Amino acid sequence: MNEEIKRILKLVEDGKLTSDLASELISALKDKDTNAEEQPKGSVNRHLRVNVKSHDGKNINIKLPLKFVKGIIKATGKLPVHINGDQEIDMSAISEAIENDITGKIVELNSDAGDYVEVVIE
Repeated sequence: MNEEIKRILKLVEDGKLTSDLASELISALKDKDTNAEEQPKGSVNRHLRVNVKSHDGKNINIKLPLKFVKGIIKATGKLPVHINGDQEIDMSAISEAIENDITGKIVELNSDAGDYVEVVIE
């Protein structure tokens, strides 16, 4: 079992991800591995990084291939990350940044509960 699948299963175990969405993510990862063999050597692999620093000390750092993220946003309309509080991550801003090859910090927010979220395309 690879590291990405272990991370997905940990998110399910922690109650941060539903089993249905986890299944979709794992299927997308398997598709990504199959398609990776078809990509030309030397191609640039970009990633979406999500860092969450929770007020209760439970921090999450996720790094996902952009192609995978595009598929998840298209299928579900959201990232596989749950953030408590009254602020939400704007998926349209992230989708637009991905489509326009923008890199760097895309989203930064602080929740009322004291959580910090950062979304970066690298």
